[in-house]
Amino acid sequence: MSANLSAIFYLISGVLFILALRGLSSPETSRQGNLFGILGMIIAITVTFLSIGNFSTSFIYVLIILLAGGSIGALIAYKIPMTAMPELVAGFHSLVGLAAVFVAISAFLNPEAFKLGSPGNIKIASLIEMSIGGAIGAITFSGSIIAFLKLRGIMSGSPITFRGQHYINLLLGIAIIVLIFYLCNTQSESFFWRLIEISFLLGLLLIIPIGGADMPVVISMLNSYSGWAAAGIGFTLENSALIITGALVGSSGAILSYIMCKGMNRSFFNVILGGFGGTDQTIYSKGKDKKPVKSGNSEDAAFLMKNASSVIIVPGYGMAVAQAQHALREMVDSLKKNGVKVSYAVHPVAGRMPGHMNVLLAEANVPYDEVFELDQINNDFANCDVAYVIGANDVTNPIAKTDPKSPIYGMPILDVEKSKSVLFVKRSLSPGYAGVDNELFYRDNTLMLFSDAKKMTEEIVKNLN
Repeated sequence: MSANLSAIFYLISGVLFILALRGLSSPETSRQGNLFGILGMIIAITVTFLSIGNFSTSFIYVLIILLAGGSIGALIAYKIPMTAMPELVAGFHSLVGLAAVFVAISAFLNPEAFKLGSPGNIKIASLIEMSIGGAIGAITFSGSIIAFLKLRGIMSGSPITFRGQHYINLLLGIAIIVLIFYLCNTQSESFFWRLIEISFLLGLLLIIPIGGADMPVVISMLNSYSGWAAAGIGFTLENSALIITGALVGSSGAILSYIMCKGMNRSFFNVILGGFGGTDQTIYSKGKDKKPVKSGNSEDAAFLMKNASSVIIVPGYGMAVAQAQHALREMVDSLKKNGVKVSYAVHPVAGRMPGHMNVLLAEANVPYDEVFELDQINNDFANCDVAYVIGANDVTNPIAKTDPKSPIYGMPILDVEKSKSVLFVKRSLSPGYAGVDNELFYRDNTLMLFSDAKKMTEEIVKNLN
């Protein structure tokens, strides 16, 4: 395939990626956006292979590996539950970062194959590009591995901090810049390997101090890193599709991180450097057993909702774990038959990933016009008869507005406590992902429904009918 024809198809691929991002910005068009992205990637991969020219034995090996990797990825994506999606994304980000590192290593050790010069005489611009791409890729890989371990529960979600941590990170960042400078001057192999090693270490140290409440921001931030790593390697390979795709992923990930930080009232730099979101659970859970808690059953809940004029549903991670979205939709249908107005309130960071709750509700065919974001519905809680909180925790905790010592202080929350009655479905009084005891459990207008989210909702449906 000629270079001009390849450029045209790469441009088409880039346009499809832009349309994919636009489609993914809204639940109504998200499926169409996914299709655009798939089509764009198919075109990009096909053009890349056709541009090789001479089909050798190595080409067959690459094709076999591509098919094997694609099959494994498709199988994992098909079988993975929505509750495990955040760690899956973190795992996939690590592979993108590792791929960038491998390409940088290949280009440095065998520059002739990439038409970058010869060993010890690589073009300076290409050396800078592969150094930056490899460094960002290494940071993405090790950081994503830590994020995966934290989200999976293999590693504690609490911040891991030590004295002088920020200064060490700063020194490592400066060391990376200095190594890139000396690498460009000497093209020494030892400088290159030190650069990769220090980048791996920096990725690890950047993520370990970040706590549970801020992990959604970490996921989108690592997504941005993986995009910039791909863009850097795209320049090294002179592949316009990689440059376009990497830039789109990098910029969209950065914008998403900013939006989420704003939604959590966080400073982006504080999230990266400060380790917000984790605390000693015993501090914030102290004395909770001494506080009075009102508990009820499905009959109580059904009675309150059946006699209400308006009900607001607040879904959270507990709903995702129990896969209760279909039972919830059935409950809402029953309430509507009784003339009750029902709407859904979704916090920007409900669950452990942006859009988590929206996808689950879409699975149950919940109409998009009934689902509202925090700023659209928060004022409605004061006029709401019943708020049905199903598995949400930190995003409803009033302590975010009252306790400056709390790790979630300042985070905008759903004003559930302003409702006339709050039905809180939860297995126990355990704190949320941020490790903070929820004051809402002990409010006079709160009725705790201790049960599995799906089981409780199904029992409420039976009582409503």
